[in-house]
Amino acid sequence: MRKKLTAALIVMAIAGLLHGCRGEQQSAPAATPAPAPARGPALKIAMIAKSATNPIFTSARKGAEAAASELAQKHGVPIEIVWMTPTDEDAQIQAQNIAQAVKDGASAILISCSDATKVAASIDDAVGRGVPVMTFDSDAPGSKRFAFYGVDDEKTGEMLMRELAAQLRKKGSVAVLAGNENAPNLRKRVDGVTKEAAKTPGIKIVGTFHHPETVRDAVAEVLRAQKENPQIQGWAMVGGWPLFTPKLLSDLDPAKIKIVAVDALPAELAYVDKGLAPVLLAQPTYNWGYVSVQRIVDKVHLKQDVPEIIHMEVVRVTKDNLGEWARQLKTWGFTVPQMYVTMP
Repeated sequence: MRKKLTAALIVMAIAGLLHGCRGEQQSAPAATPAPAPARGPALKIAMIAKSATNPIFTSARKGAEAAASELAQKHGVPIEIVWMTPTDEDAQIQAQNIAQAVKDGASAILISCSDATKVAASIDDAVGRGVPVMTFDSDAPGSKRFAFYGVDDEKTGEMLMRELAAQLRKKGSVAVLAGNENAPNLRKRVDGVTKEAAKTPGIKIVGTFHHPETVRDAVAEVLRAQKENPQIQGWAMVGGWPLFTPKLLSDLDPAKIKIVAVDALPAELAYVDKGLAPVLLAQPTYNWGYVSVQRIVDKVHLKQDVPEIIHMEVVRVTKDNLGEWARQLKTWGFTVPQMYVTMP
């Protein structure tokens, strides 16, 4: 009798336990999927952009950090983005930071080169010490970097000039705003601008104006050049530096002057809306970080082959697709004025 009672109690206890487990499962909130088990050592990616004060590079940093988080979850490998960008553009500091990244045990380095001639030796030294290097935005093609991701700069310059010529009905005096004269990507864009201008006899380039790549310096150079050359009717800006402040909206008349520029981040959208910059050629700068980190993980962690040149396509932003582009920026984490987000 005792044996039967003991057996019955055991059955009841098991049934109660199973019922309790089912109750807990029903009442518990949906669990976040656990990360995949770790499969390899942590990755530390040193990111060295041109300038920490330039918004296009802070957007690239956001993309890199987003990709690192997603890929760490996917592959079960901690991935850290170490931001080692100079406050202001300085190729010598970039070279020093490459050496420091190697010393600090970086798994890979991602860099936009301010001056390829000043950083190529440091890139080669890093690679020689077993740290692969990838470039984005501004390349060092003679170095031992394994890949480059960015626009075709000469082609972008040609597009820039074609768009500006169309705005001026293929006749007028124009100026080129060119940023750092030592930056290889910007030199190629300027080459593209001048080549395309030569195909349009009615377009005359008054001058090419270089400046430190800060918003303040870019605005000052535009206003100085415009004052000294009042015949300027259009600006081909190989970078959109002065459009990150509304200053030019009050100082230049959109009925007399047209701007076509590379880049279209939130602060620049007002220039499209107001007609001073009817066309912007947007680089998806967020993807500089996002795609580059993907390729670095492919190379370093997954041991896959990566194409040496990975081209980014620019996006033509006008009033017709301003709302669509604004919403894209918002999905990338940017704060975008609601008036543009709600545009058709």
